Amino acid sequence: MGAIENDWLEAISGEFSKPYYRELFQFVKEEYSHYIIYPNADDIFNAFHFTPLSKVKVVILGQDPYHNVGQAHGLCFSVKPEVETPPSLENIYKELHDDLGCYIPDNGYLKKWADQGVLMLNTVLTVRAHQAASHQGKGWEQFTDAVIQAVNAQDRPIVYMLWGRPAQGKIQMLTNPKHLILKAPHPSPLSAYRGFFGCRHFSQANAFLQEHRLEPIDWQIPNISDGSMLDA
Repeated sequence: MGAIENDWLEAISGEFSKPYYRELFQFVKEEYSHYIIYPNADDIFNAFHFTPLSKVKVVILGQDPYHNVGQAHGLCFSVKPEVETPPSLENIYKELHDDLGCYIPDNGYLKKWADQGVLMLNTVLTVRAHQAASHQGKGWEQFTDAVIQAVNAQDRPIVYMLWGRPAQGKIQMLTNPKHLILKAPHPSPLSAYRGFFGCRHFSQANAFLQEHRLEPIDWQIPNISDGSMLDA
């Protein structure tokens, strides 16, 4: 697993010496040795590499990484540039269009958000190919709970977008009165019409950031077909 080296290290390094994490590390190592696991081992901690703790403005919580070929690269809801945009992300784009007028791009690569301070965190960071939830209950949840608690402890305005019941199950940890919690159904095609569409979380997040004299997020993802430069 690629090491965390930025300011996250001080905040969560205590987790690495706990018994659960040692067991988790051994489990993940064995899984990569015997099965196809997503994302690539070097991408597991990309959410932390791309978005240092001191830069976090918005938190989006996902669940498992995508489990089909070439999709996952360490950011929840995001896929690599050459991969077809998944249905949940298509619905996120539809809401962005309706909320802020963003055009729907030709790719699902969301690193631009991470670079601006959007922590795109799955609560489980690995998965066996084509087996959803195969790495749940192995210790990742305890690790990512520690991450959420580290964000909660930040003494500055931060927005949480909690989509769906699993993400909203983390609310009891979010006790900081300086932070804004936004809740909606999951953007999955199974639930988006129950209130994700029309939630206007993106404009609400930007309004909150601007109220606190912070730069809003530019949510528009550029098209690859326009010749925009995207880091792989």
